[in-house]
Amino acid sequence: MGAIGSYIFRTTFGVFILVVTSLTALIWVTQALHDIDLMTSQGQTIFVFIAITGLIIPLLVLVIAPIALVVSVAYVLNKLGTDSEIIVMNAAGMSPWRLLRPLLGVAGVVAIVVAIFAAYVAPEGLRSLKRWIMDVRTDLVTNIIQPGRFVSIDSGMTFFMRERTPDGALHGIVIDDQRNPKEHITILAQQGDILKNDNGTYLILQNGSVQRHETKDPDPTMVVFAKYAFDLSKLGVAQPISYSVRERYLWQLLWPAADDTLAKKEAGQFRAELHDRLIAPLYPIAFLLITYAYLGAPRTTRQSRSMSLLGAISAVAALRLVGFACIVVGARIPIFLFLQYALLAIASGLSLWAIGRGVIIEPPAFLNNAVSWLVEKLMPRFAKAETP
Repeated sequence: MGAIGSYIFRTTFGVFILVVTSLTALIWVTQALHDIDLMTSQGQTIFVFIAITGLIIPLLVLVIAPIALVVSVAYVLNKLGTDSEIIVMNAAGMSPWRLLRPLLGVAGVVAIVVAIFAAYVAPEGLRSLKRWIMDVRTDLVTNIIQPGRFVSIDSGMTFFMRERTPDGALHGIVIDDQRNPKEHITILAQQGDILKNDNGTYLILQNGSVQRHETKDPDPTMVVFAKYAFDLSKLGVAQPISYSVRERYLWQLLWPAADDTLAKKEAGQFRAELHDRLIAPLYPIAFLLITYAYLGAPRTTRQSRSMSLLGAISAVAALRLVGFACIVVGARIPIFLFLQYALLAIASGLSLWAIGRGVIIEPPAFLNNAVSWLVEKLMPRFAKAETP
């Protein structure tokens, strides 16, 4: 690859890691706020909250990685152009393909990562997220730990606690058990702690009493205890988990099971999701070629790169939006699924032609003049607005 190629590869890949990390973290925070009730109403810790919501990160990376690649490539090419390095390389006889080679290396790495995430990592993250959230929401312990509320935790059983301290201890506990029609049990305790082990989940009560009243006896019996274990293991209700189309692995989309009712019921969605996974690794390559076609050609200092940068961003955004539209429409009309492959091939082919010919892609002169005129008109107004 050479010293220049290694320098371009390291710089581009470093910027890519920074951009993809920043964008993923930003979007993850906004998405994680949707499940903030895991901490507020479900009584989970901040570590559990971060672990659960962090499972959506592979899906975010799958979408953000091609965009981050465009940003990193545009940054590096703009930097090389601003410092006149592209002009010097061109004057020294370096072909545009040699400059493109290390960028293709970065795009190849991104494409491989996207392919792995699309095939396994992202679906596995969504599956784990569904299992974990379902365990949390159906876990009896997380549902009963709600201070100051009477909660029905089973048919005929009511639970109440006055408060829960930061160390996890429960105070002022009342359990009213009427599940057995022949016996009414009421348990009072000053304090309780949750204990989970291989044998099950238990509520360890301290300093309280158990009152039992059998229907055949006129008077209840009461037992005072210093410590009492109440079994909670049999109170949780397990629910079957069914995975959606987006939560299927790539091979499950390619070869669905014969008894998979969802695959038969939503065959169009399965087909659209399959093609979306297959084409995902091709977008980084296409985005790179488009960006390089706009920004990779040598320019003089009088030739503005701003409009070319805007053109590259617009072309990439338009191609991706059309791809999303093809996936949505292709669930009903299969021909649109193959249209996105044709669009990627055409965009990549035109970009390679422009790179090989050294064509400088710029907007028409009238558009440049219109933008310049608009900037000249708006800048004085902004300057007046900023003046105190």
